[in-house]
Amino acid sequence: MSGMIQPEKVQIETQRLILRKINVSEAEAVYRKWAENPAVLCFLPPYYNEDTDTVNNWINESSQSFREAAPDSYELFVMELKIGGDIIGIIELTEIDHETRSAETGYHLCKKWWGNGYAAEALRELFRYSLEIKCLNRVWAVYDPRNPNSGKVMQKAGMLYEGTLRQCKIRNGVLVDRIYYSMLKDDWETEKEISYYNALPCVFKDFIDVPELSDGVIHLVCTSKTPGNDERKWVPAYRFAICKGSEKIGEIDLRIGYTDGLYYGGQIGYGIDEKHRGNGYAGRACQLLKPVADAHGMMKLLITTNHTNSASMRVCEKLSCRLVRTARLPEWHDLYKEGRRFSNIYEWSL
Repeated sequence: MSGMIQPEKVQIETQRLILRKINVSEAEAVYRKWAENPAVLCFLPPYYNEDTDTVNNWINESSQSFREAAPDSYELFVMELKIGGDIIGIIELTEIDHETRSAETGYHLCKKWWGNGYAAEALRELFRYSLEIKCLNRVWAVYDPRNPNSGKVMQKAGMLYEGTLRQCKIRNGVLVDRIYYSMLKDDWETEKEISYYNALPCVFKDFIDVPELSDGVIHLVCTSKTPGNDERKWVPAYRFAICKGSEKIGEIDLRIGYTDGLYYGGQIGYGIDEKHRGNGYAGRACQLLKPVADAHGMMKLLITTNHTNSASMRVCEKLSCRLVRTARLPEWHDLYKEGRRFSNIYEWSL
């Protein structure tokens, strides 16, 4: 642990915020920000619902704990505006477990600053700090379903729903549910990859007149050109019949652009009729799409496969594609709704 950043020296910056360790002298000011609003207090831990001295003692004990007893098991930050310097909330890492490399996070924002995306912004940067700098594998959070805005923050920050424990906690004398979300290191790396691919160049002014696409064994015939649909987040797409002589033996699609959905679904999708499988036609068809992709300025294409589809994986391997990762499908994706849970993500550099 000697090479790790000392908690009291950490300062994290986002676009609009500075996250820094809380000072004991700030306890009263922090407390008053919560105490002025019962709508905030009712969802905070019990120590916030008492008096300034209680909050002060809690901060003092917490500060002492990461100076002496457990320097890397608990970290508490204030959210401070870069412009103006107002303290608008706190965010914390607690229950840091080095064996499982996991921690819980929680955040509290003054009502005056609700609705501006500050909590999600702070949470995203806390993920970077936790998963990249502290080398944790899992950061989790929990919220009371009577406070749905807290859940929206978790979703906006990219956390995934894990489950609900029903009536497992007493809050103000009432049994309440607790809803759990988490961010894994794999989830975080996947999000960074999506951002990378979404930033790749792509030019689309209109569909091109498709040139002859033939390698002497098979040829492609363009059967449709489907415009993009911004509402459904669909990009423009070409569909081709894969033909051998006069016989159609399959189909292949080329989607023009990069989106979150296409990270999991790919720019290329193909299917070969069963009686023609095993002859390398899918790989040949992919190769024939290069001039079309090139016409739209696309230098890298993603091809995704079901992680159990060995035949499709072999196609990617023969194309010398790079396996980026086996990604867990998000619940919002069409492939998840169809029953798939994982996708192999292959990158094909043209």
